[in-house]
Amino acid sequence: MSDFDLMVVGGGPGGYVAAIRASQLGFKTALVEKAELGGVCLNWGCIPTKALLRGADIAQTLKHAAHFGFDIDPPQVDLAKLVGHSRNTAQRLSQGIDYLMKKHGITVLRGEAKLEDVFTLSVTDASVTTRYKADHIILATGAHARNLPNIVVDGKIVWSAREAMTPTELPERLLVIGAGAIGVEFASLYSDLGSQVTLVEAAPRIVPVEDSEVSAELQKSFRQRGIEVHTNTTVSDLELHGNSATATLQGTQGAQQVTFDRVILAVGISGNIQNLGLEALAVDTDRGFISTDAYSKTNVVGLYAIGDVAGPPWLAHKASHEAIICVEKIAGVSGVKPLRKDRVPGCTYCRPQVASVGMTEQSAREAGHDLKVGRFNLSANGKALAIDEASGFVKTIFDAQSGELLGAHMIGPEVTEQIQGFGIAQQLEATEQELAHTIFAHPTLSESMHESVLDSLNLAIHQ
Repeated sequence: MSDFDLMVVGGGPGGYVAAIRASQLGFKTALVEKAELGGVCLNWGCIPTKALLRGADIAQTLKHAAHFGFDIDPPQVDLAKLVGHSRNTAQRLSQGIDYLMKKHGITVLRGEAKLEDVFTLSVTDASVTTRYKADHIILATGAHARNLPNIVVDGKIVWSAREAMTPTELPERLLVIGAGAIGVEFASLYSDLGSQVTLVEAAPRIVPVEDSEVSAELQKSFRQRGIEVHTNTTVSDLELHGNSATATLQGTQGAQQVTFDRVILAVGISGNIQNLGLEALAVDTDRGFISTDAYSKTNVVGLYAIGDVAGPPWLAHKASHEAIICVEKIAGVSGVKPLRKDRVPGCTYCRPQVASVGMTEQSAREAGHDLKVGRFNLSANGKALAIDEASGFVKTIFDAQSGELLGAHMIGPEVTEQIQGFGIAQQLEATEQELAHTIFAHPTLSESMHESVLDSLNLAIHQ
């Protein structure tokens, strides 16, 4: 007889959601976590970085207060208070998840988990190992930051995201290696707080998964802010000194050596698949992540994987949605549909913000679609002008025959809050005609979404 109907390994946004849904469906459920509930996202990722970025937004507002008629002395950041706010926010939410586990009658087991056989999981805490039987085991162990062969995080000069979120002083000169979502968020944060930032990306453009027009707009904005951006560039060597580092930046125009006070490494992630016992069960993996089917099943009966450890997109909301689908499929809930990865919205909280859902224009054309593309610049939006944040645009991509919304791409103020409108439109299979006839409130930033749709039909009013 099994100890539990279902066990989940990992208490992040995939794992704890899976445990709650399983309990709601009547499963006797256990959650195994070796660190803080909430995982990296809540404790060292999504949430604390947004708390820090809020501080950067306030710093930016204070710097430009004179534009609105306020005389304010040059603002000084109390870094300890800002970091303290970030850490307190994460702690409160982690405690909230602990409450939810108790509320739903979920057994929380502290320690390191390892698969002993198909339906047996061992949990080791302080050298004491206990074995549990479960009918279903869901792996939600997340991922960790990748390193580069020639660059080692030492926690002093070369920072991972953790050190970057808990600085004791602002570096005067900062190098950020990697211009994906994490890299550009840190570049934006430290620039607004007063550091001189250099951003290096090996790809031809920053935020390379985004639409090329969005990448170009963000790069232009960063350079206008004084952030030095190098694309098609790698760090071929990094020499550490007492309290600084000299980086060799290798670009298309040759090499240059530049000295920095601190370096942030943000070059992607790898799945947490080590020491789980996967090899003994011959669990299939692919490039460091666990392989699954559309409902998160692995090739081993009774074993599932969700979230970052199961591959891209590496986003918390993808993990949570995947968790619900996985558990409901196990429970036999009728009408469960697999995750549509092409409908997972992506949000980047730099300044200006970036948000997108669906295909880029390039990927849509490569897929063979005949397109209608609409664009609307925020410089013609009344609310954006009123708040003095009128840089950016909205871009919508429709199939010319069916009117299907294939993709939407936004850059500007609070676009991470607005992108869900396009996500809902995709879910409800709204066409460009239906969106065009939808009434958007005035004055709002979201009116630019409407104007972009109208532009795809050559009906834009305000441009």
